[in-house]
Amino acid sequence: MAISSAVDAGSLFPPLNPKVFVVDDDPSVRDSLEGLISARGWETETFATAQAFLSRPQTFVPSCLVLDVSLPGLSGLELQNHLVSQGIGIPIIFITGHGDVPMTVKAMKAGAMEFLTKPFCHGELFGAIELALARSHSAMGGDAELRELHERHRSLSRREQEVMALVVKGSMNKQVGYELGISEITVKAHRGKMMRKMKARSLAELVIMGSKLQQRSPLN
Repeated sequence: MAISSAVDAGSLFPPLNPKVFVVDDDPSVRDSLEGLISARGWETETFATAQAFLSRPQTFVPSCLVLDVSLPGLSGLELQNHLVSQGIGIPIIFITGHGDVPMTVKAMKAGAMEFLTKPFCHGELFGAIELALARSHSAMGGDAELRELHERHRSLSRREQEVMALVVKGSMNKQVGYELGISEITVKAHRGKMMRKMKARSLAELVIMGSKLQQRSPLN
């Protein structure tokens, strides 16, 4: 699957220093990929096994994973499944010396960005990495927004959280008061504080925030 090469990587995310992880058990392949990718302007870190990759310190920059399918111990596809099950959405570019259609389909259905069969041209690899880092950059923006929403929600008092939960379900102030056993005036006071802490400018915006908070927790 050919992907056209584009602009130099260093101009894409200058403030965030994107990182490309490489997992391949062949030292010569690791060294070759590290040299190619680093020369392109991306920071590179290599690993010989899936377990070594999983043991690395977490990073909070746009990143992607160039992953060999056949690895000792945990295979590339098994590593992909593990990451997906843990909610870790790092974009993956598979490389293999003996790819087949079922294997490719399985990897792509699980969310792989690309499946390259050795030998592949440098342009294919660079293009795939660029798209993967762009996806990672976009996802990080969404996660940052979600983390901020969770922080705002945690800043609410327990009563304010209860009021918010009922308000986003469509309850009127009088109904909220009845449900919580407090006066309508008290509900209005809690609601006002809650709206300010959540930085919600309208009920519609608050409902959207509530929906996002229920979807998933941000990755740490």
